[in-house]
Amino acid sequence: TMPKEPAVLRQNILDTTAAILACGIDPKKCFLFRQSLVPEHAELAWILGCLTNMPRLLRLPQWKMKRASQNNEGTVGLLTYPVLQAADILLYKSTRVPVGEDQVLHLELAQDIAQHFNKKYGEFFPVPKAILSEL
Repeated sequence: TMPKEPAVLRQNILDTTAAILACGIDPKKCFLFRQSLVPEHAELAWILGCLTNMPRLLRLPQWKMKRASQNNEGTVGLLTYPVLQAADILLYKSTRVPVGEDQVLHLELAQDIAQHFNKKYGEFFPVPKAILSEL
């Protein structure tokens, strides 16, 4: 949600890819791709954002904390980031999502968005459940 220098962003993408591969992820057994190259993430985020009300986003603690750290001038990207996270989850019809405690509220938002979408348009998205790690 913060602007990055293009060269730094490119290097971060390469470093993250190297770290994922170093952890043992086998690209012969799974899909490894750059999310930013898949336009459906942003497209679904737009659709879901049109179904998400502002008061719900404004109540999220992460928004309040980060906005305060930005001199109360939080960006639209920061505010709507949880909707993009919901799109990332729902696009693949995920049923289980590994999250830390700090992301439980964002997953609950994804659950609510899925339920709202399904109620309005018919059963389409599974309602994802959290897999909480103790680490």
